[in-house]
Amino acid sequence: MIRLSLHGVLRCVSGALGCKIGRLYLFLPCTARLSALAAALTGDGADFDSSSYAVALQGCVRRGDILAGRAVHCGSLKRGDCLELFASNILINLYVKSKCYDDASHLFDEMPLRSTVSFVTLIQGYGQAQQFDKAVKLFSQLHREGHELNQFVFTTLLKLLVSMERAELAPSFHACIFKLGHHCNAFVGTALIDAYSLCRDVSCAKEVFDGLVCKDMVSWTGMVTCLAENECFKEAIKLFLQMMRIGYEPNNYTFAGVFKACLGLEAVELGMSLHGLTLKTCHEVNLYVGVGLLELYSKLGDMEDARKFFEELPHRDVTHWSLMISRHAQGQRSREALDLFRQMEEAGVVPNQFTLASVLQACATMESLESGKQVHCRASKLGLDSNVFVSNALMDVYAKCRRTDVSAKIFERAQTRNSISWNTLIVGCAQSGEAGKTLDLFSNMWKCQIEATEVTYSSVLHACASLAKLDPGNQLHALTIKSTYSKDLIVGNSLIDMYAKCGGIADARLVFDTMNLRDEVSWNTMIMGYSMHGLSGEALRIFEMMKEQNVQPTMLTFVGVLSACSNGGLLEQGQFYFDSMVEDYGIEPTMEHYTCMVGLLGRKGHLAQAAELIGKIPCEPSVMLWRALLGACVTHHNIELGKVSAEKVLEMDPHDEGAYVLLSNIYANTRRWDDVAAVRKKMKDKGVKKEPGMSWVEYQGSVHYFTVGETSHPDMKLINGMLEWLNMKARKEGFIPNCDVILHQVEDEEKERMLWLHSERLALAFALARMPSVGPIRIIKNLRICMDCHGAIRAISGFVQREIVVRDVNRYHHFRDGRCSCGDYW
Repeated sequence: MIRLSLHGVLRCVSGALGCKIGRLYLFLPCTARLSALAAALTGDGADFDSSSYAVALQGCVRRGDILAGRAVHCGSLKRGDCLELFASNILINLYVKSKCYDDASHLFDEMPLRSTVSFVTLIQGYGQAQQFDKAVKLFSQLHREGHELNQFVFTTLLKLLVSMERAELAPSFHACIFKLGHHCNAFVGTALIDAYSLCRDVSCAKEVFDGLVCKDMVSWTGMVTCLAENECFKEAIKLFLQMMRIGYEPNNYTFAGVFKACLGLEAVELGMSLHGLTLKTCHEVNLYVGVGLLELYSKLGDMEDARKFFEELPHRDVTHWSLMISRHAQGQRSREALDLFRQMEEAGVVPNQFTLASVLQACATMESLESGKQVHCRASKLGLDSNVFVSNALMDVYAKCRRTDVSAKIFERAQTRNSISWNTLIVGCAQSGEAGKTLDLFSNMWKCQIEATEVTYSSVLHACASLAKLDPGNQLHALTIKSTYSKDLIVGNSLIDMYAKCGGIADARLVFDTMNLRDEVSWNTMIMGYSMHGLSGEALRIFEMMKEQNVQPTMLTFVGVLSACSNGGLLEQGQFYFDSMVEDYGIEPTMEHYTCMVGLLGRKGHLAQAAELIGKIPCEPSVMLWRALLGACVTHHNIELGKVSAEKVLEMDPHDEGAYVLLSNIYANTRRWDDVAAVRKKMKDKGVKKEPGMSWVEYQGSVHYFTVGETSHPDMKLINGMLEWLNMKARKEGFIPNCDVILHQVEDEEKERMLWLHSERLALAFALARMPSVGPIRIIKNLRICMDCHGAIRAISGFVQREIVVRDVNRYHHFRDGRCSCGDYW
């Protein structure tokens, strides 16, 4: 290697000096030949000849031989004679091309004289090394020292601005270029076109292009690319055809630009014609052209055409493989994406970060944890697992596979994080039901001053809805308004859902009414919200508004409508909408629709019709449907049908504690205590435990939990005092306890005492005693509110003059002025 390098240098040096060097080179051993050149150039009796050094250094530049170049440089330093400006510039160029930027800088600083070439060469080096601050300072020094501002200076400077993503500064330099008369130069003009393209200023780019006196192939290509990248697709194709008519033959970059224009216009046939042209000109083997064609076929044509073209490529590098894997992963062809990745590995092509990110996307879509782990191992071996694209994709795989703990570890170890990193983990936790962790992550993200996106807000609002946390939801709403994301459709839909599930149905309607754009999700969410709050009439009015605005109802729309009818006991309307769904909209009923209808019929007392409807269902009835019938049997004390329903539920889910409890309640309502005991024994034998009733209320950022007969709360004395006052006041207002809800063999007096120890009443007593006397009281219960508590809270709302909102496992109850939003039907 050294011998060849020196031999090439020697050929470049002519005359007596060259002969002397050649003789030394031939007789020296290999280990000593590296210094032969320097010894000959700097030996005793030899005059210092900067021109010979320059010629030798030019040879080093041509071959990229940094070792020989350093030998020449060392030789000149030993002589103590400085290289002339021409030779020094060549040496700087050698160091820059060899990426020895520190050496180039050191040489530049020691030069007694510098020219524009010196500055431009080193500025180019700093640009390549992405040391943009040094490059800018050097340009300022060039200008300050009064060196010539020629076309090469401006071309280099404009390229530097593009690399720095500061192309918006181009107009300032354009003025200077125009004053100095360089605006007609093709090189400067093309660099200006690239800069204006990056800032999406197509009109200025056109002016520059039209002002070029002598347009070359690079200028035409730059303008075609500018138009294509800025979505002026028709103009790009027109310019391309104009270029062809003039007689210019397109190069690989021109084809890449025009293929992008075809893609933007969805002009597959034109793209195929251009494909034929690339075959004639032998450009289809070029990387950029091949990628452009793959993009065209994979996005617009059949993936099979793209696959065929891909397989016909004589040379496929990592870019081609990555693009094909990416398009398959994005096109719901995840298994094919994994197969392509295996073929790529077998072909010996080393994947890069983009390949791995696409493969991991396919694993996430398939929710294939095993495949994700294998790709994770491959990424670790390649040292790419710390790359931000790969780490984000890894977090997504593990989150989709319900392994958010692994996602969190990857997130914590990540050296580089961006907004996608935070969003991936936040969305993963939200979708996995880890609502509390989602809120904590968002709080940390906000502290780190990472800008949230619509995906962030949607996920965190979903977490607030899951926890029924209205205060954080209100704060998030305020943030969306400040960031203008409140106008986003997805965020707007999430706000409606959050307010509806947190008890703020009026706020949900306000968001709905102020939306600039609504889709079927907006309407469905509003209908479901009203249904959840027992406001069936409002839900049906929204549905009629939806039809008036020609929004096509979906399957989920009718789930909301039928649920509203069921919650409101609107039998005739429910039957009408059920029939209309099939006859007018061609929507076949699903199990959710049948469940709503069975619940509606059953709660209205039409148990035989409900059972008949179940028999007509074309598929196997679901466990939810039998639960709905079982609940109706409890309400109407139908033992036989209730027993059948319970048996069906337990066949499908032997550990369904709700079915045992409801069956036990049916027997208890009819005083069949032996059957009650038998059911409880069966539960014990099977290890099934009844979920304990619990209610909670949030106060000053803390959640206070209460179970039946709670005695451990620190404010228990205050709570008991408030309960006694409420009991006494409610009786004076005419409230009569319903002791039938206590299904135990005890005296009525004991039953009355037990009723006032229910968890929702304890939570209410605490809230009345501790919370400010303004604003609604919000209580959440994990089970269905009992009839007596419903009546008691309704009565209490009348004399405490407060709105009391209770969310049980099924719906919301808004108690105000002695009335409930459900109309006592739930």
